[in-house]
Amino acid sequence: MTENSNVIVIGGGYAGVMAANRLTRRDDVTVTLINPRSAFVHRIRLHQLVGGSDDAVVDYRDLLAEDVRLVVDSVTRIDAAERSVRLATGGTVGYDYLVYAVGSGSADPDVPGAAEFAYPIAGLEEAQRLRPVLDAASAKAPVTVVGAGPTGIETAAELAEAGRAVTLVCGGVLGPYLHPRGRRSVAGRMAALGVTVLEGPGSEVTAVTRDAVRLSDGRTLPSEVTIWTAGFGVPDLAVRSGLSTDALGRLLTDETLTSVDDPHIVAAGDSAAPSGLPLRMSCQAAIPLGARAADTVLSRIAGEQPSPLNQVFAGQCISLGRGAGIFQFAHRYDVALWFHIDGRPGARLKEFVCQGIVKHLAAESRKPGSYRLHRVSGGTKRQELLRAGRGETPAAAEGGTRATAERVA
Repeated sequence: MTENSNVIVIGGGYAGVMAANRLTRRDDVTVTLINPRSAFVHRIRLHQLVGGSDDAVVDYRDLLAEDVRLVVDSVTRIDAAERSVRLATGGTVGYDYLVYAVGSGSADPDVPGAAEFAYPIAGLEEAQRLRPVLDAASAKAPVTVVGAGPTGIETAAELAEAGRAVTLVCGGVLGPYLHPRGRRSVAGRMAALGVTVLEGPGSEVTAVTRDAVRLSDGRTLPSEVTIWTAGFGVPDLAVRSGLSTDALGRLLTDETLTSVDDPHIVAAGDSAAPSGLPLRMSCQAAIPLGARAADTVLSRIAGEQPSPLNQVFAGQCISLGRGAGIFQFAHRYDVALWFHIDGRPGARLKEFVCQGIVKHLAAESRKPGSYRLHRVSGGTKRQELLRAGRGETPAAAEGGTRATAERVA
């Protein structure tokens, strides 16, 4: 008789849900998903929650396979030696394998006054706290959005389309990922919505007060509501558990997503740093990483060698209010191309992507193993970057990769 394997997945976001569903491919695997919320947070819709056009949550009953046990709780520590996790509500849960998919959130801002007076929106509760603040503010109240990545751009556009007086403070360039052509398109849409975009030298925020934002060039902007979208951070669970991490706290793994400390711990999503070269924070990366993590665990249970990471990217999709958007196409190794789709077709494409993500997760719950996009080749660029980082010749690097994989197996 085959011995049953208990697998815990920590984190019920894009990566965690994909991993949990995929792990049910084997009848001899018991899957437990531990998540602090009873509903799935559709993070790429959080700007819509802020703007009032969506609640950004999906019922787990629509996403999780029936065989996945959902535990609504938080993990306070991983005991790798004992192969168990400690829960916030007390008690421990043992595992044979663990998938670390705790996700990401806002970094603690080191700008004076930002933690006290600015509103982050990287998490559900943060966005929910901001919504009534905006409702209470007058329609003409100045709103400042700090950070010009996708979240900042989407939030600024959403609020401006609703009639708010919005200033977007970039602290650099608008949409750093975008190709210059795509950046010009976004800038044009922002201008049409009436958003004041402050970018370039002097646009870094140096202080936030209750009713203003100060910039590095000396300007003071009136701001009744300041929204903070700059920065990136991950939960410190791996650090608190004594596991090896990168400088930001992401779990260090090899190219099979296996922890460098323990072959029974596998990471996925924003909280993973494979070979110290993490992928861009995005659901586009998280879902395939979740599938890859599950495949690694299943390969180890079967006594097989896990396949290494080989991620492909399509680009970046940004909504610009309900009436427009942009899909910035990219090389498969995640560098923007000149080509993009914008305007109303861009908005339709963004909505198609948002709906498609939920459909991918739900489809995997009904037919585990059906998701295959993580097997599409991302090309040789990642291996080239890894070789360059190690300062090795191609032949030596390939030999080292094989030897490392054999030792971990």
